[in-house]
Order: sequence, then C-alpha cells, then structure tokens
Amino acid sequence: MKRFARLYAELDASTGTLEKVAALKRYFAEADPADAAWAVYFLGGGRPRQLVPTRQLRALACEVAGIDDWLFEECYQAVGDLAETIAHVLPPGHGETALGLARWVEERLLPLRALPPEEQRARIRGYWDELDWAGRFLLAKLIGGGFRVGVSRLLVTRALAEHAGIDPKLVAQRMMGFTGMVGEGRERPGAERYLALLSPGAGGPADGGQPYPFFLAHQIELPVERFEERLGAPSQWLVEWKYDGIRAQLVRRAGRTWIWSRGEELVTDRFPEVVAQAEALPDGTVLDGEILVWKAGRPASFALLQQRIGRKTLTKRVLAEAPVGFIAYDVLEWQGEDVRARPQWQRRALLEQLEVPRSPLVEGADWATLAELRAQSRERGVEGFMLKHREAAYGVGRTKADGTWWKWKIEPMRVDCVLVYAQRGHGRRASLYTDYTFAVWNRAPADAAEAQAVVEAIARREPPAPGGLQLVPFAKAYSGLTDEEFRRVDATIRRHTLEKFGPVRSVRPTLVFELGFEGIQRSSRHKSGIAVRFPRMLRLRPDKPLHEADTLQTLEALLGG
Repeated sequence: MKRFARLYAELDASTGTLEKVAALKRYFAEADPADAAWAVYFLGGGRPRQLVPTRQLRALACEVAGIDDWLFEECYQAVGDLAETIAHVLPPGHGETALGLARWVEERLLPLRALPPEEQRARIRGYWDELDWAGRFLLAKLIGGGFRVGVSRLLVTRALAEHAGIDPKLVAQRMMGFTGMVGEGRERPGAERYLALLSPGAGGPADGGQPYPFFLAHQIELPVERFEERLGAPSQWLVEWKYDGIRAQLVRRAGRTWIWSRGEELVTDRFPEVVAQAEALPDGTVLDGEILVWKAGRPASFALLQQRIGRKTLTKRVLAEAPVGFIAYDVLEWQGEDVRARPQWQRRALLEQLEVPRSPLVEGADWATLAELRAQSRERGVEGFMLKHREAAYGVGRTKADGTWWKWKIEPMRVDCVLVYAQRGHGRRASLYTDYTFAVWNRAPADAAEAQAVVEAIARREPPAPGGLQLVPFAKAYSGLTDEEFRRVDATIRRHTLEKFGPVRSVRPTLVFELGFEGIQRSSRHKSGIAVRFPRMLRLRPDKPLHEADTLQTLEALLGG
C-alpha cells in the first residue's frame, strides 16, 4: 500500500511522459505480483464500486479530527478535493502498516461495503491510524470511488511492455477485460493474471471469450474545402455512417458467444437478441460493431438504449419497447485467425461474406457530395460519418501507426445560455471553478429591464413568481474553454457568488456562453424537462446581452429537429 501510494503521488506530480513511464517501471520492478496486479487494475481504469458514502467519510474525519463540519467545509473550499482535505485534517497516526496493496484491497477494502455503518466507521478509523498522509489520501480515493490519476492506459501498457521486454500490442491485447468491474462474478486481479500479462509467449485472445483491444478514431475538424488536400480523394477511404449506440465486440468461439463493451465489461446477458443473432456466425469469428435500438427501420435515440441498459430485469415489455441489434463494421478474427493486420478493404470483403447486419458503405464522387449527405445525419438517426482508409490495419487504441480512422461528426446543436451554478474542478483544476451549470429563460424576456429584474430578485434570494419570467437550469459542462478563459470565469464567479451549497456556488447571472451538444431528448428527471448529450462550452459570449440568451422554446424546437 505504501509503495502504491508513493507511485500515485509521483504520477500526480509528474507532467512528462518519460517521467511517468519511469515511475511505473520502477514500481513494477519492485512490487509483489499480487500488488502489481491491483495496481494495473486501478491505473488502467478499473474501479470497484463506492464502498462507503462520502458523507460518512467526511463525518468520520470531522469526528476523528475534533472539528466542526463548517471548519471542514472551509478547508474543503480551500483545497478543492475531498480526499486531500480528509488527509490534511486528520491527526498523526500511531502505527505503520506493512500490508501490500493486494491484501489491503481484498482483506480490508472490498469487505467494507457489506458491513453495517458502525463497523465501517470503526475499521476506517483504525486504518487511518496506520497510514501516513499519502496513504490516507489514497485510501479515501479508493473507498469513495473517486480514484483518478493522470496516466493513460497507453502509458501503463508501454511501461509494462518495457518492463517485461515484450511487444506493447501484445500487452494491450492481454489487458482486455483486466479492468472490468470487480464483483458481478468477475475474476479479480491476481498474481497469476499479472504474470500472464508479462509472459514472453504469444498467447492472446484466442483463449475462450477474450476480446481484442478496440481501435479508436480521431476527430476531424476541417472545412470540407480542405479535405482533398489533407485526405486525398474519397476513393481512398471507406465511408460509413457513424452510429450512436454501444461500441461492442461480438466474440463467437467454441459454440459460445461473448459480448464485450468498449469499457471492457462482459455484457452478454444484457443483450439476448444479439446472442441469438450471433448463433449463425461460424466459430472463430470476432466482430467489431455497435449495439443499437431499432425502431421503424432506423436507429432509435441513445436515450431509449440507455433506459434499456438501466433495467435490472429484462422483461418481455422491456425487450419489446427497446429491441436491440448488432451492426457489424469490422472483422477482427476470421476462422480463428487474427486478421487485424490485413488492410481495411480486405477485412470489409470478409465482413460482406457473413450473414450479419452491416454498416452500409456510402458513396460520393467528391467530399462536397459527401458533406451534403452528412447534413442528413440527424434525420437518419446517426452522428455523421466514419472515414476509414482503405489500407488501414486495425490498430490498438487511438493511434495512427497502423492506419487511420476519422470520425466526421455533424456540427453540434448550439444554444446561448447563462451560467447559474459553479463547482471546483479536479486534478490540476482543483483550485478553480470550472464545472458549470447553465440555464435558459422559460420564455423570451420582453426587454433587458425585465431580465435585469429577475437577476435582482435572484440576488435577493427571492423565489420566482408563479408563471413569471425565470432562468431554468438544463445542462452541466466542464470542458471547452482555455486555461486563461477558465481563470477569468473563476474570478467572475468569486466576485458574484450568492450562496454556497457544499462544493457548489450559486452565481449572480452575468455570463452568457454558447453551449454545444450532440443530442437532446425529453427527460422527466430534469426540471427543464430536457436533457442534452455531451454538452461542451464552445465559447464565451461577452457580446450577447443576458436578455438575448435562448429559451426553453429554443430547446423544444431542437427536439423537433
């Protein structure tokens, strides 16, 4: 535990790739294999469920430190991170543990979730007494389900490969499924699995239902007039519609079917229709594709698929209301052979030999013609185009080393909205307010004076008048601005804070932003009645008066579009 806490601190403090890889290699060279297995799990993106509610951790920290909650809150506001605040306020411990990470996780942390609250409190109090500041900080991250670290899965793979002296692609291949959710019948990380990652042998996914690493596309954001210059002629590319579903691999081996999500979760039991669909496939077939809900012969909105995913029990009604299917767009394994190194056009030819729904190819004489077709994306229920170079191999992760995939997405929907709440960011942004809640008017203000009257009423903490003009929150976003823009907005938020609700500040409405998002749907869970998908700040709008921000009617119109 102590060694992993030290590694976590090193990675958090490092900004250079070489420094991070060196720190990882030092850890893997020193760590016990069982401990290293859990380190790979956490660093590669795996997380157990939250073991204890964060409010309980906070209350216990106040009790152990002998401070009131208001003082903890002031510390939290200054620090910006709950785990760091807990580590700061606790008094020095009296002991020191020699337990490794594996024993900490398996014998101490994972059992916590099943214990009654009083027993949880007693055990955590004892654990804190054994740990130094770095250990307490890490423990709070792991218990609270908030473990994040500034290292990519690619760097972990690279460090493991360099440590073992083997091909990074082989390590990436073996890591598939390593970081899935602990529990739910899944095998835990362990010494045997870790040593298998580093084995010099050639073993890979052909064993059982193991999938392959996913190949990821790059976003292309160029005027269509520059496509020829950058990409060449469309004839060099396979152009397909980009679907908005669950990216998945369908594995068919030894008469059995496995379905893996891109998040490395085994989701076979969630999609019986896809399992039935796969029975016609020959053994030794692995397909990459998308799971979608189909309605009236076209893809339905992702919201309907999301409702299906959220159901614990797949009743006949659920299956009838949200029927899913698998759309294949690539072949990774053919007759038991790994064909990822073959060019894209050859893999497509193999795909067309299978009796399986396929992503259709789109033809266009030039990029301008394809741009016109792309403009029809929303009417077709898709997100734009995927562009796959004819000669591209199927790579690992987001790389151009094996060829290129581009996602040419439709322009986002846009609205002008008003900042009304703010929360501190995380990591290097923990000292700044960077996570924002935005609102639109419930109707268009008559003029600037009417809008200003609402602002003044908000500043006086007056509830909105029934049926009167008001700002209605509808979206949260935390990305899209530069560091300098975030600093300027942070300064405005601090000057115009009205109230504090834990880590959240209500803000006097003064700033207008242009917000972009990729989808919109009705939602009974939101006060606005609307939810948007993948919201992102496109720009600040100092040129836009507050009363000219958009309205709920604007969002309603986008629902129809």
